[in-house]
Amino acid sequence: MVNRSLADVPSDRVVALPDADTDALAMLIARDHAVLAAVVHRPAARITLPVDFVHAALDRLEQVAVELLPAWLPEVADGVRPDTSGLAAVRAAAAARSRRDRYPGSFLPDLAVFAVTARRPSGAQLPLRTRAAALARLVAGAFGRRRVVLLVEPAAGTGAVSAAGAAWLVQHGGPVTWLLGAGAAGLEAVPEFSVALPPAPRAASLAPPHTVPPAPPRTARDVPPAPRGLSSDAGAVVGRPHPASDAEKRLEAALAAESWAVGRRWNQSYRSHDLATPIRLDLVWPDERCVVEVDGPEHCRPVHFEADRQRDVQLQLDGYVVLRFTNARVTHDVGAVVRQIGTYLRERRRDMAEGRQHGRR
Repeated sequence: MVNRSLADVPSDRVVALPDADTDALAMLIARDHAVLAAVVHRPAARITLPVDFVHAALDRLEQVAVELLPAWLPEVADGVRPDTSGLAAVRAAAAARSRRDRYPGSFLPDLAVFAVTARRPSGAQLPLRTRAAALARLVAGAFGRRRVVLLVEPAAGTGAVSAAGAAWLVQHGGPVTWLLGAGAAGLEAVPEFSVALPPAPRAASLAPPHTVPPAPPRTARDVPPAPRGLSSDAGAVVGRPHPASDAEKRLEAALAAESWAVGRRWNQSYRSHDLATPIRLDLVWPDERCVVEVDGPEHCRPVHFEADRQRDVQLQLDGYVVLRFTNARVTHDVGAVVRQIGTYLRERRRDMAEGRQHGRR
């Protein structure tokens, strides 16, 4: 294994970094690498063929591209009317950029409509190699970088298949892939590197910046498996939605009708460790370590997206899951947003009751 600085790890081929922590590496790239935009990809399904890896990787890139709108289409920064004329304007703006920057076919218009409506336009899909190159180029440009690197943790026994799929992506103009974790060790024809990463910070605290830190967080077995009663002080809502955010107010009104939503705190100060700059969390369930962020269109611009991503990585290192929703989604489909939050919290509480703890501390 070759020890290298981050800048010396090849960005034009598939490599393995078996000893690297994925989230810490993503944070280091976001902070220090001038060429690469890192996208963390944890395949949800088991990879059995290289083409499975390719499809999953491109779906992940597409997800990031959707989250980045309007960074790559400023015309929709002020919102889009969800009617026929509004969507026609989106398609027209995307088609104009597509012609100017020579993106293939209906790639940009279809992606823009999908980002706005969550519905895929009917029609033939682009060939895989065309889609790979277009998505990699779009995401890298939106971040202000030249290339995208996928940081992938292959599941046990899938390293060779993942490496083959990653090699196909590189050969056809898609994202470069770095394989991480134990599943990336000892792969044939995949060079291994080691990069010095910054040490993990000390335990997180939800204490306000100028108060005495509370007792250490409880373990999974210490936390009650079911929601606490609404009459309990612990079940009371702490804080309130931001007065200028109609989306936060709408979400709170919907959550107030759900018995499982107890324990939530709005707009709380958070520090990852004693020396960290405090940040403000839109909505958090501290016991379940679940953070919900409600984002306006400014968060989709590269500078905000990059800052949000670094925040999310640090929160994940501290053991939190981060669910992000746009203002538009909360406004137009608050029911689906509430269902997604509820699904996560119920699963999380079930895991905690069984003594399983997700995330790292």
